[in-house]
Order: sequence, then structure tokens, then C-alpha cells
Amino acid sequence: MTRTALVTGVTGQDGIYLARRLLADGMRVVGVVRPGSATGPRVDAYLDGVELREVDITDGPELRALVTDVAPQEVYNLAALSSVGRSWQEPELTRRVNHDAVVDLVAAAHDIAARGREVRFFQASSAEVVGQAADSPYARAKADAERVVEKARSEGLPASYARLYVHESPVRPLGFVFRKITRGAAEIALGRQDQLTLGTLDVRRDWGHAAEYVDAFVRMLRRDEPVDLPLGTGVDHSLADLVEVAFAAAGVDDPWSRIVQDPALVRPADSKVLRADPEPAAAAIGWRATTSFADLVTRMVEVDLERVRTGVEEDVSYL
Repeated sequence: MTRTALVTGVTGQDGIYLARRLLADGMRVVGVVRPGSATGPRVDAYLDGVELREVDITDGPELRALVTDVAPQEVYNLAALSSVGRSWQEPELTRRVNHDAVVDLVAAAHDIAARGREVRFFQASSAEVVGQAADSPYARAKADAERVVEKARSEGLPASYARLYVHESPVRPLGFVFRKITRGAAEIALGRQDQLTLGTLDVRRDWGHAAEYVDAFVRMLRRDEPVDLPLGTGVDHSLADLVEVAFAAAGVDDPWSRIVQDPALVRPADSKVLRADPEPAAAAIGWRATTSFADLVTRMVEVDLERVRTGVEEDVSYL
């Protein structure tokens, strides 16, 4: 029989790459999307073959009923309010999405297992839980969700979480600074804007390619013994590095004459450096990130140049 995977957050960058990977494995993929978002350019371009279910994941009974109805063998919880900055503005919603929904998903998985059916669970956590911004509403909710997964595992559910370091792709939304910079470089290179406004530039992050990270998700979930792992490249770069590489890739000289810093964009708290130890994942699941920072930035700038030139924002060729 065809195996089924349930993927929350399926229209996000990780969800898109993961859903396509699972379809290639021959699985039935059911993707959870917010009410009213089962159609649109991202869905049309990237999620052909995925069964979409509109569910508000903050509605616990509705979410549990969906899991019961689908009865998946694999559950990947990628849905999140994923902006640390926004979490300060909406702490209660952040808690409901990033923690409470995990409680409901795990409870539903336990219900399936209690009926003698196979089910395994993967939770996308964040490196922010151990960073200097660990007291943000985002990080606190993610850390508490890790405890939910650990408790579920102690009760017999094959469940694991990955502490994800920052990863990007051409389908990263514009609300994230990496994509804001690659798109800004493309817009400036093509004469569509004159400057780019940013906040803090001295933070350093371990940036990888989302397409590679979803392979680690699958390896972790399917491992005989569940394991919790950090996932990252082991190499960090500053936002200033990102600006310079992105503008060079776009063919723009003297990028700093185009950058304006706005103190209003600085977060209340931020981790100065986040860098993964790649060895645990290499040892446990044989996984290492291989896309270099320069190659990732260059590819994203290329895609954003194409978007600006053509007006086509979403296309499968961008992946």
C-alpha cells in the first residue's frame, strides 16, 4: 500500500522541497495550509500532486481530526511563526503555533499508534533555543516544543526534532533578510530601486540550502532509533558578507553606497553568532550540507534577477 506523509507548513520553503522529495519517493503527500491558501502561484508552481487540506493549526480539535482522518505513517511539522522579530509583537500567537500545535499533533499521533498503526513524527526546531535570543517568544515556544517531543518519545512514539540553523532558497519569502538582500541587489542592478534599508549588519549566521536540509529531515524520521540533531553547515558569515556577495553577483559595484541602516529594524534581542556543529548529523545519519555560501547567494540572486526581468514570481525552474 502507498505510504502517506502529512506535512504542515507545506507552502513554506522547507515544505515545498520536502513535499517534492516525498512525492519522488512514491508517497502520498497531504499538505496542511492555512484556510484560504490552497490556491495561488506558489501552490500552482511547486505543489502539483500534493493533497492540500485547509486547517487552522491553532484549532486543536480540527488539527487532531485531520491527523486521524489522514492516518499518516510520517508526520513532519514544519509549520511555524518563524520570525523572531514578529514573535515579540505577537507572543500569544507564536505560542499557539510553535508549541500548542505540537502538543495536538503528538496527541493525534499517539491516538494513531494506540490503534496499532505505524506513525513517526518529526519536529522542526530552531538553533535560536540556545542562542543569545533564547528568551524571545519564538525561542521559548520552540524550546518547550522540544520537551513535548522528548516526552512523546519517552512514551514510545518514534519522534525526533532538529535544531535548524538558518537555511535559505530561491523560494524563501521576502520577509526574511537573506531574501530581502538578494532581491534588493537584483532590483538595484536592474534600476528598479536605488537603495536597500537594513537593520543590524554585524550578526553572523550559519546559512545553508533548504533543499539539502529536507533530506536530513527524512533521514532523521526514518532512522530506526529516533535522534535529535543540530542541522547546519558549520560555517558562519556576517550580514555584511551577504551584502557584498549578493551585490557582486548582481554586478553592482560599491554596495555600501546603496545601503541605509534603520535602527527601527533592529530586534529587541538577537544572537550575535549562530553556527552549527555538523559532526553529530554526519555521524548519526550520514548527512552534511554541501552547498557553499557563495553558491547559495549567487543562485538566489540569479533567480531574483529573473523574477524582476520577467515579472514571473514563482516558477518550478527556480527551485
